[in-house]
Amino acid sequence: MKISLTLAIGSIVVVFGAPVPRVLAGDADAGKALYAKNCQGCHGGDGKGNAAMTKALGEKGLNLTTPEAKKMSDEQMAKIIADGAGKMPASKLSKAEQKQVLDYSRSLQK
Repeated sequence: MKISLTLAIGSIVVVFGAPVPRVLAGDADAGKALYAKNCQGCHGGDGKGNAAMTKALGEKGLNLTTPEAKKMSDEQMAKIIADGAGKMPASKLSKAEQKQVLDYSRSLQK
């Protein structure tokens, strides 16, 4: 019975694909769209910072790909996204949207 159940689940995954990656891909797309709308102006499309904004604001924290940014925990980054930091304003995004932006921001660090 256990083997039959395992084979049935395996067949479903092979036929329909694993559901988790599809969900994650949707979250990544949503995070990218939210990042483009809310973050890209200062942090740049690649997360390395918009040079004009860096010059205007004098902020070094605009580059999300630095070793220091990579060392930050998800909790630290989530707090910054939610509450703001320095000249960055607090987020008006929902908690779920903030998480999507965090996940997308992390993908820029790879």
